[in-house]
Amino acid sequence: MSDEQTRLAELRDRIDSLDKQIMDLISARAQCAQEVAHVKMASRPNEDVFFYRPEREAQVLRRIKAENPGPLSGEEMARLFREIMSACLALEKPMHIAFLGPEGTFTQAAALKHFGHSVVSIPLPAIDDVFREVESGEAHYGVVPVENSTEGMINHTLDMFISSSLKICGEVQLRIHHHLLIADGTDKKAIKRIYSHQQSFAQCRKWLDTHWHEVERVAVSSNAEAARRAASEPGAAAIAGDMAAELYDLRKLAATIEDRPDNTTRFLIIGREEVGPSGHDKSSILVSMRNKPGALYELLEPFHRHGLSLTRLETRPSPSGTWAYVFYIDFEAHADDPQVQTVLQEVDAEAVELKRLGSYPIGVL
Repeated sequence: MSDEQTRLAELRDRIDSLDKQIMDLISARAQCAQEVAHVKMASRPNEDVFFYRPEREAQVLRRIKAENPGPLSGEEMARLFREIMSACLALEKPMHIAFLGPEGTFTQAAALKHFGHSVVSIPLPAIDDVFREVESGEAHYGVVPVENSTEGMINHTLDMFISSSLKICGEVQLRIHHHLLIADGTDKKAIKRIYSHQQSFAQCRKWLDTHWHEVERVAVSSNAEAARRAASEPGAAAIAGDMAAELYDLRKLAATIEDRPDNTTRFLIIGREEVGPSGHDKSSILVSMRNKPGALYELLEPFHRHGLSLTRLETRPSPSGTWAYVFYIDFEAHADDPQVQTVLQEVDAEAVELKRLGSYPIGVL
């Protein structure tokens, strides 16, 4: 045996030994997670017990990223632990996660990025349906898009919070990469139409105008639906992401065709319970102000005076009357912070209505 073969054999033996240690430690962690669940159930026998704690998981993932020694990146190490935690939670009761479907959408990719792959994902046809599924208790949480760095806010999601009792429990940002997909056997020269969601067409407009300006563009309800049609229709292509390509066994004729390489969509995690402080949090509120001069200044001035950083301010028509408006505000801090309570008391004194949508960890992954 050569020196190279000897060294490789030694390294492989060491890898096998490390794999056994990793497996034993993961099993020990899973047993510990089961014990935590049993303690919770024993102390609250007549209550619904929530095993998933968003603030605790955010703290764990931040610690993993901070303490990771390499050579894997902190992001990659946190993803591995995300899946371990997802599998451990599922031992007691797999979570049901509703998302804006169908299967293969970016919203499903965001749900799996946030919760891991050991959940039961439930595709639903509309944002309203996701809210209803969580409100009824059929799903533990829901995932809905709220804004895109290119196209702006998803107003329908904001409007749902006006009447819904659900809370925002988390957020996840997903880098959006669009690909031009075709089925195996489809000739590039035979493509007569390209299917996609209208927002994806908008995000790839310049690329399409340059390379496929002569081909018909057909808007459909989702990128996953576009991929399904490309898989079954002769002469069809689709603009969609990696998950849809894998689901419908399509190949990439062109990859990452979005006009802006930083194209990112933010998704919200919606649930029925409040989330405790994680140490690095964001809060969201809805405020309806009286229609008078200086109303917007009166709304924003307390945030400035108390040093709270606003990350989002949007205006939506109020359902209560013509030319009345509701302000949607995101800011960095948790509602339990004393200075936040002071600010919200001042805002509430001037507002027609103040609705707290929730405080939640700033996205880790």
